[in-house]
Amino acid sequence: MTDAFEYPSVTELIQAFRQGRLSPEDAAEAALARIKTTEPTLNAFQLVDEAGAREAAVASAKRWAEGRPLGPMDGIPLSIKDIVAMKNWPTLSGSKTVDTNGPFDEDAPAVARLREGGAVILGKTTTPEFGWKGMTDSPLAGITRNPWNPAHTSGGSSGGAAASLAAGIGAIAYGTDGGGSIRIPSNYCGVYGIKPTYGRVPHAPNDRPFSTISSGGPIARTVTDAALFLNVITQPDDRDWRALPPDGRDYRIGLDDGVRGLRIAYAPALGGAEVAAEILAATDQAVSVFQDMGAVVEQTGEVIAPLKPRFETYWIAGFATRLRGMSEEKRALLEPDFRTLAEAGLDVDVEEYLRGEAERIVLGLEFAALHRDYDLLLTPTQPTLPPTVETRYHSPEFDRWRHAVPFTVPFNLTGQPAATIPCGVSNSGLPIGLQIVGPRFADHLVLRASRAYEAARATPLAEPTLRASVDGFMAEA
Repeated sequence: MTDAFEYPSVTELIQAFRQGRLSPEDAAEAALARIKTTEPTLNAFQLVDEAGAREAAVASAKRWAEGRPLGPMDGIPLSIKDIVAMKNWPTLSGSKTVDTNGPFDEDAPAVARLREGGAVILGKTTTPEFGWKGMTDSPLAGITRNPWNPAHTSGGSSGGAAASLAAGIGAIAYGTDGGGSIRIPSNYCGVYGIKPTYGRVPHAPNDRPFSTISSGGPIARTVTDAALFLNVITQPDDRDWRALPPDGRDYRIGLDDGVRGLRIAYAPALGGAEVAAEILAATDQAVSVFQDMGAVVEQTGEVIAPLKPRFETYWIAGFATRLRGMSEEKRALLEPDFRTLAEAGLDVDVEEYLRGEAERIVLGLEFAALHRDYDLLLTPTQPTLPPTVETRYHSPEFDRWRHAVPFTVPFNLTGQPAATIPCGVSNSGLPIGLQIVGPRFADHLVLRASRAYEAARATPLAEPTLRASVDGFMAEA
């Protein structure tokens, strides 16, 4: 492959396949080679299926040669987060407690749509245990590192997905987001990620409390790629009774309509969040770009009350569902910090849990009121830079409510669409992201604003330093 396709976008690959300059087999081999080069250091994959990827690529190449591709993902090398069900592949969710014998007899809806569309699935990417935190390390898979600096975390819980894409593996990745799990690692790894409106992407199985806040979505190199991906994975599937009815939208339409005249709120202190000065400077600069593009931007106050007093018991009650019926022998295999929180969640009574549900309604009404006056909301994606991999999550050093999720988790609780887009690089060489939030069902508007900012930026989504960073640390490894 030429240098231009070492970090390919979906759009570039489709054009190359159509013109015969490149085949799906070439793209698959390049991705598999890149995995072998980076994986010893990144540890982004729980499973790599070389034989399956090659078989899918051969079939796709034949279709392209005959001029009958199955859709926009035909032949595109991509990955699936190892918390998403796949037929005949183990879904272990980063936990030693999951029986490796399965059964693994069903594809999740998004996986089914991707397979039907001819995608080349490279493997399953790493996640923390049951996706519980904003860093990716687990008793099962160990530590997943950041391609920009391997001493730092890739974020979580879709950390393997974001790290692999940022390192040049494949063209796009499928992640899930129950509290920031697409946006946090996309921010930390310097790529684009969007959590669609809850229910926009069908998901199954869908049988746990966190199923009411989690959404599947793309981690991508470009906004257009994310829109193409959403066209595929938002197709209906009757296994998810909570899913929204299909809207028939092509998410590429209107992408380049810009933001002129849009009313935009900027809340850098959302919910009382405290943001590092370097991040605040980068997001302030990004907001000024929206003003230069003709948007009417106003800085707001905190908008909502702090999250922890409202939702801590609600959150740990969700963790506790993993423990019910689990033997003491299996509990001993859990990550200790996850077990501590989950066991505390066993003491949450029904009244406390329902109080959390009531607070979700209040939160939704608070943001609905905001969106009466504003089309979009901008915030930093994260208040701090990626911590080092030795950092203990949910500790005084890195508290999840203060340092990990203050800007992301509100929009899981309300179901609103939210994206993160790179808006700078720190003095230490780590990515900084801007979050773009829309009212429920306005996924197209979030994509449109993301595309406007992407086009207006002087630098691409993946900074040139990314390649040097990966190659440099691999050479030292």
